[in-house]
Amino acid sequence: MSNRKLIRPSLAEIKEQLTTVRQPRKRPSSNDQTNAENFYYVKQMQNKTPMVVVLQDGETVHGVIEWYDKNSIKLSRPSEPGILVLKHYIKYMYKENEDKDLD
Repeated sequence: MSNRKLIRPSLAEIKEQLTTVRQPRKRPSSNDQTNAENFYYVKQMQNKTPMVVVLQDGETVHGVIEWYDKNSIKLSRPSEPGILVLKHYIKYMYKENEDKDLD
């Protein structure tokens, strides 16, 4: 038999490791918590609802939401090629059939 020496870290070393490992939790943004935006996009995609997207400069784009991600949505348009719109350029959007109610 050989003598084995047990090596234990000091209490100060353990406390130092614990304080450096802990990082403050990042709070999710409000739309990540409710998933309301995702629910809305999925519903419009499933129903293939014609949408009107109004951009920050006032330009309007008509189409059906084909897919979306965190930063953009893709609109498919029947007579024109599809378009990828970055979300931060969108002022607001609404269903195309609601356009008649706005007049």
